[in-house]
Amino acid sequence: MKSIFIRLALFSLLLVSACAQEVVELKLPQANKVIIKLMFRNGSVCDPQGKEGLTQLTTTLITEGGTSNLTHAQITDLIYPLAAAYGSSVDKEVVVFTFGVPAVFLDAFYPIVKGLLLTPSFTPEDFNRVLSNQRNYIDEVIRASSDEEYSKKALEDMLFRRTPYQHPVAGTSQGLRAISLEDVKAHYAHYFTRHNLTIGLAGNYSRKFLATLKEDLVRLSPVRPTLPRLEPAAMPEGFQVEIIAKDHALGSAICAGFPLNLTRAGDEFAALMVANSWLGEHRKSYSRLYQKIREARSMNYGDYSYIEWYQDGGGHMLPPPGVPRHENYFSIWIRPVQTAQGLKTQYPELRDLRIGHAHFALRLAVRELGLLIQQGLAEEAFQLTREFLRSYIKLYIQTPERQLGYLMDSRFYGRKDYIAEMDRLLSKLTRADVNRAVKKYWQTGNMAVVIVTDKGEAEDLARSLRAQAPTPMSYSDNLKSALSSDILAEDQVIEKYPLPVRSVTIVNSADTFRACRARSMENTRYE
Repeated sequence: MKSIFIRLALFSLLLVSACAQEVVELKLPQANKVIIKLMFRNGSVCDPQGKEGLTQLTTTLITEGGTSNLTHAQITDLIYPLAAAYGSSVDKEVVVFTFGVPAVFLDAFYPIVKGLLLTPSFTPEDFNRVLSNQRNYIDEVIRASSDEEYSKKALEDMLFRRTPYQHPVAGTSQGLRAISLEDVKAHYAHYFTRHNLTIGLAGNYSRKFLATLKEDLVRLSPVRPTLPRLEPAAMPEGFQVEIIAKDHALGSAICAGFPLNLTRAGDEFAALMVANSWLGEHRKSYSRLYQKIREARSMNYGDYSYIEWYQDGGGHMLPPPGVPRHENYFSIWIRPVQTAQGLKTQYPELRDLRIGHAHFALRLAVRELGLLIQQGLAEEAFQLTREFLRSYIKLYIQTPERQLGYLMDSRFYGRKDYIAEMDRLLSKLTRADVNRAVKKYWQTGNMAVVIVTDKGEAEDLARSLRAQAPTPMSYSDNLKSALSSDILAEDQVIEKYPLPVRSVTIVNSADTFRACRARSMENTRYE
């Protein structure tokens, strides 16, 4: 009998080691909470073609469904007195499950964690409920709730066309209609496996608990998933513009960008962080775009630039963890500027306007990018921005949950601690390093541009972009009288600034995110 137990113990140890689990630990002995993060290397790029949205649907069913012995409602009732919580996030290349609980209740909460991951119920009732919500998001919410977020997702669709990165994480209308419950079960077995998992653990936990967690997660599917081959997005030729025309748009939301052959894995990323922060740091009023477009001219709410995807920019002041990507791009995000109809309604003196501020705003932003590339940062601006960033990036990890998330993202990029390593790189950075990186990676000749605007504005805006005729800035009389002569003189330069527009297409809002075009690479298939 003793030999049997010994063999079973050895088998268990071999099983754990064979899995080669990657574990990221953040031991905090004084903490009163435990955070568990489970990152699967799959994401929406693993959606089979024609079933876009399957990864999001499978993930949501795990967190919003039940287990083999508990319904979702029963789980909610059980964890309420424990002050526990859990959820999930899905991006292009990863899925992350996050569980949090006070340390004293860890043993009581853990069976639920284990059940959700290892024995999800996947009931028809839960499937229909979650699928209905996801379809409503793609068919209705994404187009109606926020034009600025809409423009960001539409830009990704445009930049990454015919690649696994193209479709929104939530999928496409046709893709979601093609998914069955059996597809979900198969996807769970093929892509939520012990071979593409990174375990994260933070807080006040014991070595015994970590060992138990690792041993239990070895029971995930043994399949070694085949991930799709990723290729860089094609660089646009000139400015390729898509105008999304929708009913009753309150303004023109603009998002423009181009592929960027640099991620957090590269040391030059620190140099671009400084340049980007000066140009358009998210939600920061000191940045150049904000000062020129909002502060000086009162054109909109905010104007920013990015050197990587920024998840839910309308809702987050700080970039969240859990969205690491191998494919990257630079973008400028101009939050909605006024249409001609909106201006004419407010100011009788502008009653003859044909287009609103979109063309002028795009010219202004691209011109500022071009000036930065040509002239570089001044020494004082470089010093101030670099020191700001060295403090600011520490706010990214102000909670144990965020700190653990960034540590796990670091592993994705081949780093150990991204925040600490960026700080060291920033400390050694020179102005020459920044200006060299800007010239190397940024340009103003080729961009994909998406403008979400009202149907009444679309045709005139398209004609203006194609003709590249001057677009004088339209101010109310009161505002114009308060502006300095320097701003008005600069406006005369901006209104004629040449944009190398190669194509302008008007897309009906109802036709977006319906289906993906055929991919140029091999589709993801189950073996």
